[in-house]
Amino acid sequence: MRRGQDMHVWLIVRGLLLVLVANGAPLLGRRIFGGWCEWRVDFGLRFPDGTPLLGKSKTIRGVVLSVVATSLAAVALALPWTVGALAALAAMAGDMLSSFVKRRLKLPSQSMAPGLDQAPESLFPLLACKDALGLSAHDAVIGAALFWVGEIVLSRALFSLKIRERPY
Repeated sequence: MRRGQDMHVWLIVRGLLLVLVANGAPLLGRRIFGGWCEWRVDFGLRFPDGTPLLGKSKTIRGVVLSVVATSLAAVALALPWTVGALAALAAMAGDMLSSFVKRRLKLPSQSMAPGLDQAPESLFPLLACKDALGLSAHDAVIGAALFWVGEIVLSRALFSLKIRERPY
């Protein structure tokens, strides 16, 4: 029974690794490339209330880096590259959804909104790839909860390394 439990934990960890790469690649891209090719996903459009649609930190470069890096990570984890690409696109969609909601709530770009920041960007990719990863919906929720705790813990370290602009 122990071997089966270990395998199950590995399946969740493998999904979390994809989520970490998907969400980390845009942050590393900002650190490496600065303002180069930093075109906004929302092209600077505004919502009818005058607030930005998404915000300046959501860039096409970030989405592209996320898809490429997560596709490569999937292959390194013995998964098809398409699973990585799907995970990245789902993570970016979740990140943009939380950004959209935060703008509607009049929260500043990159402000902290516990739960709203972590849930969509981790749960969406885990659910989108659950079959390919061998996960249940319950496993995806556990993975998202672990990501939430892990992101809060890692945030301080990423801030210290100047990868993140603000700690959570």
